[in-house]
Amino acid sequence: MNIVLLVILAANGLISYKGFNDTHFFRKYEFHIGSIRSGEQFRMFSSGFLHVDLMHLLFNMFTLYMFAPFVINSVGAMYFAYLYFGSLIAGNLLTLYFHKDEYYYRAVGASGAVMGIIYSAILLEPNLYMYGFIPGYIFGFAYLLFSIYGMKAKNDNIGHVAHFGGAIGGFVITLVKFPFLITEEPKTVIALLVPIVILFIMAKMKKI
Repeated sequence: MNIVLLVILAANGLISYKGFNDTHFFRKYEFHIGSIRSGEQFRMFSSGFLHVDLMHLLFNMFTLYMFAPFVINSVGAMYFAYLYFGSLIAGNLLTLYFHKDEYYYRAVGASGAVMGIIYSAILLEPNLYMYGFIPGYIFGFAYLLFSIYGMKAKNDNIGHVAHFGGAIGGFVITLVKFPFLITEEPKTVIALLVPIVILFIMAKMKKI
């Protein structure tokens, strides 16, 4: 296993485990709008290593373990780390933007970072099939539309905004390194770009 991926997996496991057993630690480092707006910006980063419970942690880390090799093999370990942490911050920045006036809003998890890696893999591997039969670009398009629905409906505890922001991070950071994908894989690029445009149009019109 690549050492950078191993370090990220281990850090998530150790920090999450600490949070499972130490409520003060968990509350100090979770994503919390009120605290962030009061100056504790470190939570934008630290919250990405905390998880609600063991299942939340295992699901995120297993997903990362499955998709990371596609990205590492294409961009190398250092740019993979840049993608991971860039997507984590992008997810939390978008969450802060949409929930900035909800001072009570809290969240944890590596989901934004993991979604960034998934969307990078979809761009880099045009023959990638999700669950063995869904083309990556179709999954990416549908998932982002589902995230928009979840953001609008607000009827569950899933961090749809962080997922969407992480996906945007992975999408943009991958295209910055490989701009030729815009012309070589236009179908995938357009499929992932359309929901992003829809989201910001809806936000501009205050429909979400």
